Amino acid sequence: MPGIDECLLEVMRLPGARGASVVDWTSGLALGTIGESPNGDHEATAAETAEVARMTAEQPAFAHLAPGGGGERPGEAPSTSVEDVIVTTHDGYHMLRFVETAFDSSVFLHLWLSRSEGNLAMARLCLGELAERLVLA
Repeated sequence: MPGIDECLLEVMRLPGARGASVVDWTSGLALGTIGESPNGDHEATAAETAEVARMTAEQPAFAHLAPGGGGERPGEAPSTSVEDVIVTTHDGYHMLRFVETAFDSSVFLHLWLSRSEGNLAMARLCLGELAERLVLA
């Protein structure tokens, strides 16, 4: 079971991977980063992608909240049925993959993938497998 560093190294082996991070979407903090950042600043990218993750996970139009899965108390992250979010740009893809955790499930993997060199379907499968195996200590 890989930890954050091993997980990020494995993600960067994907063809077209430009950068990746593990982010806490409630705080917007990067728990780990590797490779390039779209705006040159990993911390700013983490905060920006956390906003997208939070907006998606908390909107009933996109996610059905799991009954009893958190979010009942102020400050507690809700459990969501959203698996991932994909944003397409002219030269790349940004994929946010939510990670289920034993504590509050407020973590996601962010992959920045080159549009010309990457394979979005393969990346989605790989991130899904990594999210299931990721160990956060």
